[in-house]
Amino acid sequence: MIRKPSCRPLAIWLCLLFFCIPLVGISSFETLFAPKKDPWPRWEKHDPASSRQVDHSLWESILRRHVKTDSEGINRLDYGGLNQNSRSDLERYLDQLAAVPVSALKRREQLAYWINLYNALTVRTVVEAFPVKSIRDIDITPGLFKDGPWGKQLIEVDGEPLTLNDIEHRILRPFWDEPRIHYAVNCASIGCPNLAVSAYRAATMEAMLDSGARDYINSSRGVRWDGDRLIVSSIYAWFQVDFDGNDAGILEHLKRYAEPGLKKRLSGVSKIHNHEYDWRLNDRVQ
Repeated sequence: MIRKPSCRPLAIWLCLLFFCIPLVGISSFETLFAPKKDPWPRWEKHDPASSRQVDHSLWESILRRHVKTDSEGINRLDYGGLNQNSRSDLERYLDQLAAVPVSALKRREQLAYWINLYNALTVRTVVEAFPVKSIRDIDITPGLFKDGPWGKQLIEVDGEPLTLNDIEHRILRPFWDEPRIHYAVNCASIGCPNLAVSAYRAATMEAMLDSGARDYINSSRGVRWDGDRLIVSSIYAWFQVDFDGNDAGILEHLKRYAEPGLKKRLSGVSKIHNHEYDWRLNDRVQ
């Protein structure tokens, strides 16, 4: 079942407005509330000549122990099953990342660093709040109209407190301008692209980004049909600007990674009819 975003009491009128306005393609209203790219110059510096590599082995070990793929191809994490050893490994890994001189890394090494940091922080946030039904129930973001954990400062790197929103919308999206990043960062939800079972690394980055795009687009979470009506993930509505800003750009992106059958069917489509997203936690089904 697809869960629509929950409404806070003081924002009921916004929810009513959102769900009552008919969509034309998937443009317009939905994108108004999506986080914008807001580059943080502090994190633009990098060293193209650097040979330094960040050790992500602790993170990969946690993923391989606790992530399993279900019958529908969804990678699920056993949040409640993380024992003390795994939790200690997660804290040690985050401490290691916090101590990395990020500006001294080459660009591709930085990309792996920020993706893994985002995903590890998300997992820790859910583990600390577990059991929850959705990451949106972890209402720790400051502010009257905010919900979820994305706006809370969760770690300090190089003396700068960082939120998940900072990492995704002020560092990853503006500095890399790479739509495949949306298939790499994971928001602990069934509707999200899979949490990879391997850590991201500079050497395997291209292959992993391509694999994430193909996996998601060719799943019903990314693209599905209601008769002849095309329904896509809400990711393409929220971040339409990252896919050339319109339905045509999204469709071209989808066709680039679609398997032959889907690509052929998409070739006759010019309009996206709707979008959806399943916010239920990607917890492992026991």
